[in-house]
Formats: sequence, structure tokens, C-alpha cells
Amino acid sequence: MDSATTVSGIPPAPTTTTDENLQSSESSSPADAVNRLIHAVTQRQQHLLDKTVPHVLYRWIVCLCVVLIYFIRVYFVEGFYIITYAIGIYLLNLIIAFLSPQEDPEASLTTGGTLPTRRSDEYRPFVRRLPEFKFWLSIIRAFTIGFMMTFFEVFDVPVFWPILLFYWVMLFFLTMRKQIQHMIKYRYVPFSFGKKYGKKSAPTESSE
Repeated sequence: MDSATTVSGIPPAPTTTTDENLQSSESSSPADAVNRLIHAVTQRQQHLLDKTVPHVLYRWIVCLCVVLIYFIRVYFVEGFYIITYAIGIYLLNLIIAFLSPQEDPEASLTTGGTLPTRRSDEYRPFVRRLPEFKFWLSIIRAFTIGFMMTFFEVFDVPVFWPILLFYWVMLFFLTMRKQIQHMIKYRYVPFSFGKKYGKKSAPTESSE
């Protein structure tokens, strides 16, 4: 009897393909599990963030609390001023993007863009380059990352903090002055004051 046959005379089924499939599934299963976990966490985080969109006041109260916690941490450790300076520069860029229109003001003047200029014009809301929600979220992330960095001594670079503070104040003043001049030049206001949709006044007609 051939050695490849069994007792019943039926040759055994090949197992090489099954073994390869098991090995490939075992090798890819950890990566798939990690990807599924990351996807689930991302979806859950996005769902929670979407629920906070209409609660503007509460969101900014939370933001102020996060900023206060960070500054209390820096005050008590008496260090990490370079991190605070970096956050300040980042916040300055966020403010400029928050106050700037999404489209080029020079192009909007020639093509009739969406910048509100005069009260007599048809109402067109101001579209920001950086929306309010992303502005808030970026501030939260910046101070959260900065707070975590304060637990690592490698980021505590010795520096004379009054110089950094003076330089940041001067940079803030010059940047905001340039932004205000830009607003005056192109005649736009970085805030939308929507029309009130209340009771419409009835048209006046002459009595017959």
C-alpha cells in the first residue's frame, strides 16, 4: 500500500493552502484589530465633537478652563516658558486665520464676492478662513499638548521669559494693526450680523 494513502484507501486532502490562509489571517489580524480600534475611537470622538457644535458658550467655558489649568501648571513649576511662547505664536496665527476671509478680498472686489461691506448691500455672511469650531478645537488641542509636554524636562529650556513676553506683545500689536489696516482697505467686517426674521411689516397702501 502506498504510504500517501490512508487506511481506507483515500488519499489525505492537501493542507498547504489551508495552512497558508491560517498563517496569513493570523499575521493580518493584529493590524486589522488596531485599524478597527482606531476607526471606532475616531468615529466616537467625532460624534462627541459634533454634539458640542451648537453649545458655543459651554465650549468656550471649557476652553477657558483648559487654558487656566495650563497656566496654573506653568506657574507652579516655574518653567516651560518656551512652550508657552510657542503656543502664543500658534494662537496668533489662529487669530489671523479666524479674522481673515476665506476668499481673496482683492478678487472679491472685482468679481463681487461674499464680503459684507455696506448695509445697503444684500446680506452676505462673512465666511472665515478658519471656522469658529476649528478655531476653538485648535486652541484646546494646543494647550492640551502643551500641558502634557510640561511633564518632560527635556522641553524645559532655560530662557528669560520677560523678553519672550515683550516680543510676543510687540508681534501681536504689529500683526493686529496690519490686520485692521487690511480690513479697512478692503472694507469688510470679520463678523456676520444676520438679519432678524421676525414679523414682516405689512405694505402700506393708500386708503380708498
